[in-house]
Amino acid sequence: MIGAQHAAAQVEGATVTRFGPNQSVQPGNFQPGDFILTHGKAFFSRLIRFGQRLAFRGKDRKYTWWNHAALIVSLNGDLIEALGAGVERTNLSRYVPTEYHLVCLGKLASPHDRDQICAFAEWALGEKYGVVTIMSIALSLLTGCRLKFGFDGQMICSGLVARALERSDAIFDRSPSHIMPADLAKYFSVKPPPKGTPRGIVGGVTERGHG
Repeated sequence: MIGAQHAAAQVEGATVTRFGPNQSVQPGNFQPGDFILTHGKAFFSRLIRFGQRLAFRGKDRKYTWWNHAALIVSLNGDLIEALGAGVERTNLSRYVPTEYHLVCLGKLASPHDRDQICAFAEWALGEKYGVVTIMSIALSLLTGCRLKFGFDGQMICSGLVARALERSDAIFDRSPSHIMPADLAKYFSVKPPPKGTPRGIVGGVTERGHG
């Protein structure tokens, strides 16, 4: 566990592949139900990483590199992700200019599990972004309070992925709705690239190295 309140111990069975700027993953190298982790340097991205660093220390600090997660829901690379405007359908192609890591669940998810994962994500389309959930996580990190709160109809990016992954063999030791990107990274052993590795273009800004 990370501290006393973060994702359960790392699991085996998933595979992780890094894609650098302008390296697009080809269909056939992923399945619906897999997901990606990525990052940015915008204000909100930095805020998420700052909050994560309050809980992830020592050898686990590296997992705070990640501040965004998105779920793959089709063989064509369609994504469902929680963005500022809410839960939307996008596509892996929008991340081609930047670096991201692809997490393939492998035997952690059966075909039926994957159908259920994607069905949940489809159900979540149109939900609002979980600003209140972010406030709950921040309060917990700053004070150690175990009280969790949020509104139905709101989701954060990593919470959406974690709630969907409940339909597989992934098991979290706290509310999936409050799972952070760093939790997912630790759980699936997603390690950041070496310092100075090009990030590519994220949100229209050329980024490089660690945030």
